[in-house]
Parts: sequence; structure tokens; C-alpha cells
Amino acid sequence: MVQNPLPLVDITAFLDGSDKPGVAKAFAAAMEGTGFAVITGHGVPKGLADALYATMTAYFDHDLDVKSSHTPPEKAKARGYLPMGVESVGKTLGGETPHDLCEALVFAAPHRPEKDRNIWPETPAELSGLVQDWTREIVRLTHDLTRLKSLALDLPETYFDSAHADPALTLRFVNYPDQETPPAPGQLRYGEHHDYGGLTILRQDGAPGGLEVMGKDGAWHEAEVVPDSFVINVGDLLARWTNDRWKSTLHRVTNPPRDLTGSTRRLSMVAFTGPREDVEVACLPSCQSADSPAKYEPVQAGDYIMSKIRASHDLTPTD
Repeated sequence: MVQNPLPLVDITAFLDGSDKPGVAKAFAAAMEGTGFAVITGHGVPKGLADALYATMTAYFDHDLDVKSSHTPPEKAKARGYLPMGVESVGKTLGGETPHDLCEALVFAAPHRPEKDRNIWPETPAELSGLVQDWTREIVRLTHDLTRLKSLALDLPETYFDSAHADPALTLRFVNYPDQETPPAPGQLRYGEHHDYGGLTILRQDGAPGGLEVMGKDGAWHEAEVVPDSFVINVGDLLARWTNDRWKSTLHRVTNPPRDLTGSTRRLSMVAFTGPREDVEVACLPSCQSADSPAKYEPVQAGDYIMSKIRASHDLTPTD
């Protein structure tokens, strides 16, 4: 698999105000072309990212019985510890796929006062504080990307401010363990899927068996890892909002080659962002015309996302 660099966008000139139109143009080209971009100049401290990465690695080193004590009782597990075997994200595309070869620790809306509905592991002791520091940085970055998104869609810079004043936010820390036994046929670290919501913010590491993106040529392309960057991509809800002007692109996390020696363990830090759950998502005015009418009926953001989560856990709406 040959690495295929994703579009690289330095957002420094947007954040300092020196060239907002230029950065917006570059971001728009990426979102309309591949639906993916790698951003640098984002302002999130590298030291915080490194400390959180190390702490999450230590968390996943715990025995399964310790981690399982952080698993919530509900069937649609949108918070807490998710063990291997409960999720198959490929099912959101309507097929039957083996469970994904990963485990995760998930925090739902940790920026809100009711964040205590989340499950906060007691060890490592620094985990809670680092997640809360990370949350503040991701909320700030989400606000910056929301303003950038507005200009990139030919809208006033503050157009999305109301819908994102209290954004939907899920933090997901994903551990892909070493694969001691061969995967089942068709089984991946994280199956082929589209993301569900608005913009996804991913900080990935360079371990083998990483992110692959479906290209316009119909082939899978490995995403190059750029140090101290975030991978940004469009989810289905945002694609719907833009009348498919912005692309929600198929992607997956593949298995490492079986002949590698040494550890192939991988840890990703993901933030799924979007508008507040009660926002009605209808085609944007800048994304429709007489020649390009709205394709989709309006939907409520939260209901749409929950339908995707239920599908990935193979649940009916009443479960």
C-alpha cells in the first residue's frame, strides 16, 4: 500500500487573522475534494497531547476486569469502556461484518456541566485532569474550525455560531492491540465506514496498520502521518448539510502486516464534533440553487447520530 498524502492545510493564518480567505479556500478545496485534510498550526499544545497519549496507553494496559468495571449498562455504549467484540462499525453500511479489533474509552459531552454522567477511571490518577484539559483545547479548536467552515462554505464567519455554541462532542480514545492471532476473514481494526456527524478531529500515531482512505480511483490509500497534526474529515451529517458539496469519504483502519516484528499496537485520540443535538440540519443556502436543489429532508442532529450508533451496535431503536 503506497502512502497518499492528504491535503495539508496550515491554519495559522486563519487563527491570527492574517489570511482568513486564503486558509478558507484551501480548506474548502480539501473538503470538496477528498473530504479529508491534515491541519497544522492549530495551537493545541504538543506536551498535552503527548501526556494524554502516554496516560491512555497506561490505562489500556490494565487487566480486562479493571477496564470492564468502567463499561456502562446501556446497550448503545456511547460512554465508558468499550471492550473488543461489542462494535462493528461496518454494519452502518448495511452489511454483516466481524467485530472491530479495538477497544475504546469514550467520554460523552465532557465539556458540559453534566459531564459527571461519564465514567471516570480512578487510575492512572492523572487521566481525569488530562482529559478535561484536552476537552478545553478540543472545544476551542472546534470553535475555530466552525468559523473556518463557515467561510469555506461561502457563508458569514459567524453563521454556525448559534448551532455550535454548545456543540455535540464525543471524545474517543481507541486502542488497537497487537494482533497475536490472525484476524478472521474480512475483520479489520476498524471496519469500512463513514463518520456520522460534523467534523471529526483525529490525532493518530505512526504505528503500522493505520488509517486508509478510499480514493476517487476506487482504491485504498494509506494516510501519511504528519507529526503534531490533526486529521480532519467530514461526517455524513455535515455532508447532508452541504448537499454533498463536502464529501463524507469511506475510510477504515487496516490490520498491520503479519510478518512485522515488534509491537504494532496503535492508539488514536478522536473527537467527534457537530452541532447541538436539537439543531435542525437542512440544506445550507450556499449549497443549493435552481440547478442543484436540496437532496435531503431536514433531520434533527441528535436523532440522526443515534440512529448510526444503534446500527453499529446492531440494536433496534427501542433497545
